[in-house]
Amino acid sequence: MTDLVGVFDSGIGGLSILQALRAELPESRFIYIADSGHAPYGERTDAHVMARSRAIMAELLSRQVQALVIACNTATAVAIEQLRADYPDLPIIGVEPALKPALAISRTRCIGVMATRSTLASAKFKALLASLAGQAEFVLQPCDGLADAIERSAGSNDTSTIHALCAKNTQAMGFFGSHSGQIDTLVLGCTHYPFATEPLRELLGPQVQLVSNGPAVARQTRLKLSQRVLPAAAQPETLETESSLILLSTGDERVLQVATQRWLPQRPTEPIFLANKLNV
Repeated sequence: MTDLVGVFDSGIGGLSILQALRAELPESRFIYIADSGHAPYGERTDAHVMARSRAIMAELLSRQVQALVIACNTATAVAIEQLRADYPDLPIIGVEPALKPALAISRTRCIGVMATRSTLASAKFKALLASLAGQAEFVLQPCDGLADAIERSAGSNDTSTIHALCAKNTQAMGFFGSHSGQIDTLVLGCTHYPFATEPLRELLGPQVQLVSNGPAVARQTRLKLSQRVLPAAAQPETLETESSLILLSTGDERVLQVATQRWLPQRPTEPIFLANKLNV
């Protein structure tokens, strides 16, 4: 039976993870929930993020997913350990800023990290950073408003705020380039930020490497699916629709639909159930 994987984010940013998942797992089906009606997570309290993560988790379990991907750095940092404790038999894969992949490719050993304020302040991120102490200089930059600007741009086509915020935040980080002491690798530490790749490339030039975590998350998801053992009674029922991708939003579903058409490659003749409104 085809694997059914649930994916959620505070909005459209998780589409960058979903893109990598679909490339790695072309035989699987996916349910994606954009919790846009309760975003942005990165600028909300931990209690808010935990409550929303649990609500979305319950919705996905009701649809009998076989694995869950938390396609949000903030929700991963706040909620993944509790969700794993609550549902020990379900593979739950989270995301984290791609510091280790960046470390593997940086030549100057000076690495920039753009992320939400919540992610940078989380115990999970601090533990990751501490594990790499002494291996490189990490320049951390909280990017207030950037995820929200990317979210809003999907419905308006206005990218001026994204450009302005990218310029402001990269300037605050220092000098970028390939020389000693310059930042030669930039970690996009929020799943929304890969959708700001174009303005970042214009600002930083081709010599700076941009690193996101989609491919690593997709590989980990494949591994976890291959390792799971489900009893016969736990096999999911067939969904009413045979769509390979179901998209749901707690906010304006038109924003998710436009973002999907813009940023998620479509397979020829693929049946997709686009952007239904979800009340959770």
